[in-house]
Amino acid sequence: MRVAASELLSVWEQGIDRPMFERALLLLAAASGQSMDSLATLSIGQRDLQLLELREALFGRSVSCIITCPSCAERLELNLDSDALRVSAKTDDVQPEYTLKIEGFTLKYRLPNSADLSLVNAASGNGQDLLLQSCLITAHQGERQLGYAALPKEIRVALSNAMTEADPQSHLDLALTCPTCEHAWSAVFDITSYLWSEIQNWAMRTMREVCLLARAFGWSEAEILAMSPLRRQLYLQGAGV
Repeated sequence: MRVAASELLSVWEQGIDRPMFERALLLLAAASGQSMDSLATLSIGQRDLQLLELREALFGRSVSCIITCPSCAERLELNLDSDALRVSAKTDDVQPEYTLKIEGFTLKYRLPNSADLSLVNAASGNGQDLLLQSCLITAHQGERQLGYAALPKEIRVALSNAMTEADPQSHLDLALTCPTCEHAWSAVFDITSYLWSEIQNWAMRTMREVCLLARAFGWSEAEILAMSPLRRQLYLQGAGV
């Protein structure tokens, strides 16, 4: 997966005012050439695995972040290889339909995707319930068919847990222990927001480089972005900026 610098800047500009799930689709569409509508049908785990692969192509395998201990407020620097964030080995093992049988209930469901997130984003109400309802295909208690609203709370929780277990890449928990106070907790790693933050920082640096090189040499933005990052840095050094 590769995205040219000029196209990545364009995607970043398009995504500034969009929700995070749309930013993910914009990035993958630019990298893969597929339509956003097609990519929106991927399960969240499938989408996130592709985002992880794109992140490796753009910024490498090393993942670093600062996490604050919720107990003592110590700031911890976390350094990981991206393989540690890869739960699913492939993206083609998602089934079109799953079955959950529990306490006399039989539920058929599919995994959430970005199209479901779009519906939730546009609607009012409890987002979790809206998402589960969107993904529930049928529900029966014995021979009696039920709607989502008729399901007991514990059955809804079981459905949510089953979805997460079926698509583990969609919810990545990092097990952490503070070296200062030894407090143990888990933190969710969201590849979309992490990658977008990196792209934001890259975009700001790159636009500054374009501005400086255009001022120093009179080159166009397209000419500067067509250069490798190394060449841009060498020209900046040569210009004394």
